[in-house]
Amino acid sequence: MDKGDIRTSALFDCRTEYLRELFSKHEYPWEMLTELKEYIEKVIERGLPGYRLISEGVLVGEDVKIYPTATIEPPAVIGSGSVVRPGAYIRGSVITGRDCVIGNSSELKNCVLLDGVQAPHYNYIGDSILGNLAHMGAGSICSNLKSDGRAVVIHGDTEYETGLRKVGAILADGADIGCGSVLNPGTVIGKNTSVYPLIPLRGVYPPDSIVKGTDTVVRREKR
Repeated sequence: MDKGDIRTSALFDCRTEYLRELFSKHEYPWEMLTELKEYIEKVIERGLPGYRLISEGVLVGEDVKIYPTATIEPPAVIGSGSVVRPGAYIRGSVITGRDCVIGNSSELKNCVLLDGVQAPHYNYIGDSILGNLAHMGAGSICSNLKSDGRAVVIHGDTEYETGLRKVGAILADGADIGCGSVLNPGTVIGKNTSVYPLIPLRGVYPPDSIVKGTDTVVRREKR
């Protein structure tokens, strides 16, 4: 089965104005990771209409709800209408679009969330890019470091040498990850693809599919 195009333009429809420059300049999404901190700092320095600093280096939009027991380290931009639930830990270099959910005991660092992303329960998202309406089931994680410490290679229809020691997961728009699944470093999930619970994932999975096992993928029936 063709694993599909994994260029940035094929995986994401970036409608978040303050993220368009970041997405448009990189052919492949993992290329964003090395400049993410600097990019977020520039967004904060310029400011955004309707956004305010709640602490040094932390910019939040309108109608953002942050529970008292959440921790947000700079630099970070939290999009309007988003919720940061109790016990969430944002470790810096995180930028989100609108209406995202960062859930209880979820930990994020060096990552991008486009509009409507949900990571609501016990998720780890490191060095990752999550597209519009992507969903992480409870306890699913984006592992970002190989056990041997070597640079991450993305195994698609060809081998993509990222040159980076830390690359988590790339979830295209509408990707849905089942509870308890582990996305090994450099995993790419195509647009509108769903993953069953408790599956260890590695490599590239095509769009519009259902992943029933690590090596069992079926096309989603059109409705």
